[in-house]
Amino acid sequence: MESKEEEPNVSCGRPVCLHNPHLDALKDDILYHFSLGTGTHNLPAMFGDVKFVCVGGSPWRMKSFIEYIAAEVSLQDPNSDYPNICAGTDRYAMYKVGPVLSVSHGMGVPSIAIMLHELIKLLHHARCTDVTIIRIGTSGGIGLEPGTVVVTKQSVDATFLPKFEQVILGQTVVRSTDLDQSLAQELLQCGNELKQFPTVVGNTMCTMDFYEGQARLDGAFCYYTEADKQAYLNKVRDAGVCNIEMEATVFAAMCKLSGIRAAVVCVTLLDRLKGDQLTSSHEVLVGFQEHPQILVGHFIKKQLKAKAADLSPLINIRGAMRRKESHAKL
Repeated sequence: MESKEEEPNVSCGRPVCLHNPHLDALKDDILYHFSLGTGTHNLPAMFGDVKFVCVGGSPWRMKSFIEYIAAEVSLQDPNSDYPNICAGTDRYAMYKVGPVLSVSHGMGVPSIAIMLHELIKLLHHARCTDVTIIRIGTSGGIGLEPGTVVVTKQSVDATFLPKFEQVILGQTVVRSTDLDQSLAQELLQCGNELKQFPTVVGNTMCTMDFYEGQARLDGAFCYYTEADKQAYLNKVRDAGVCNIEMEATVFAAMCKLSGIRAAVVCVTLLDRLKGDQLTSSHEVLVGFQEHPQILVGHFIKKQLKAKAADLSPLINIRGAMRRKESHAKL
């Protein structure tokens, strides 16, 4: 039996919202796959200043991202060593510089879902506010040149519907995969400002498999023809899908439930209408994988500059008040 889950009213605003009354009964909340916990770590001190969270599949890629951000926004010496905060586990990797947190999530819906449960709880326990979370990654393009960056407008499943389904207590629960459209437009604007690579906004299809689930012909098993594959991919294109990956639906659903502003930014490594296998050189693929971090780095830099500009008048007023009080004492 399929049931449409009644979504909670996410009206708590700026904080990161949890919707689990059972957590109140816990003495300590153990974030097992991060090797962190409320009883063993001072999460507000460690993470309370986080405003931007970037997540991606590869631990190596997420360390590279934090090194890039440190240099891009001059938060810290880019040659510094950035220790893995989750070194006590081999499941995920986590790095931090200033208000930016970088976390790996592995591959596929189950892996990123586990990570997001603990990440959302971490941000809540750390009392973070006004958090923006962006998934950066790679994908297969649909009718796009390799190297194009796709900012997701709507995440859809393999039947082109904007929903994420999960079996809970034996029933299929359906959740919305809406993403923040204003954030998507801000990221598109960043791409237009950079002019380093094509950037588009479009639908992203999330599948549960890399091979048959994405209509590839080169897996260990395949019971359909080239004509079947092309017919399906043409339907994908006609549904407004620009790229295919394996995490976007659950990412969008969980971020929406927690009230976090979220976006998906993925580079296309190939055009699936023209083939299944990656034929570009390693150097070219590595260059493509840098495109999302360049775009998101530009976005974060703009946001930090804007925030500093907003605070500047307040800082000047406070300074003037302190000088006035000092002169009054004289």
